[in-house]
Amino acid sequence: METFFTFLEKRVDDCSSLLCVGLDPHVSDLASPTAASARDFCVNLVRATAPYAAAFKPNAAFFEVFGADGWTALKQVIDAIKEESARFGSMIPIILDAKRGDIASTAEAYAKSAFEALGADCITLSPYLGKDSIDPFLNHPEKGVFLLCKTSNAGSGDLQDISVVRADGRPPLPLYIHVAQLAQAWNTRNNIGLVVGATHTESMKRVREAAPGLWFLAPGVGTQGGELESTLRSGLRSDGKGLLLPISRSISRAANPGLAAAEIRDQILNIKRELDREAR
Repeated sequence: METFFTFLEKRVDDCSSLLCVGLDPHVSDLASPTAASARDFCVNLVRATAPYAAAFKPNAAFFEVFGADGWTALKQVIDAIKEESARFGSMIPIILDAKRGDIASTAEAYAKSAFEALGADCITLSPYLGKDSIDPFLNHPEKGVFLLCKTSNAGSGDLQDISVVRADGRPPLPLYIHVAQLAQAWNTRNNIGLVVGATHTESMKRVREAAPGLWFLAPGVGTQGGELESTLRSGLRSDGKGLLLPISRSISRAANPGLAAAEIRDQILNIKRELDREAR
């Protein structure tokens, strides 16, 4: 059966990229503070960067701020990405950055909203209500989820680094490693990945050890201070895949977003080649 991550890997091969272009229409970047302006900003960015994008990641918050019109604009952006996919003959996955997390009945509504009403291919979720809160999303086997594991923000350690005492008497481990182990066990349909911040590369190494087969969504390169080479060294799987690098402002605020995306894609390729040489 085709799954989100088989589609993603095909796209990675098609465009030779691990770049995930973030679609974050900050009001300060828009021609006017309207949903239509947010839509146009993102659609222009999609058209400029699609050749280099392994995925696109629209952030729901920047559309929700405009109310109902913003939700309509988000749907139009998603439709525009699908049009670019059809033009290139290569499905460009759409990851809705919404960080949902609620009881099962509410989660089912969120899943229908993301996957059926909006047409997204994947969504970011908080796993902290347990597996029954993500099951409604996993019941769409061709769709995917990225679970928050070790996030890129400075305050992530307030909760995610807390030590978990295990019932079997083994040494305690950080909560984020426990989340990674659960995700690895829950991934029976190849539709679960993890959000692991590029700002915490030592933690990323530990997560990769705990979840060797999962895809990581690794925000934080660029504006938040994450460094590209150390992130690739820490997060790539042995097959040279398994890591998506979402970058937004460094591309959207560039004088030429298409050129900026191409240069980042090429930087990733060059670093991967160097890592391959070192491994031989």
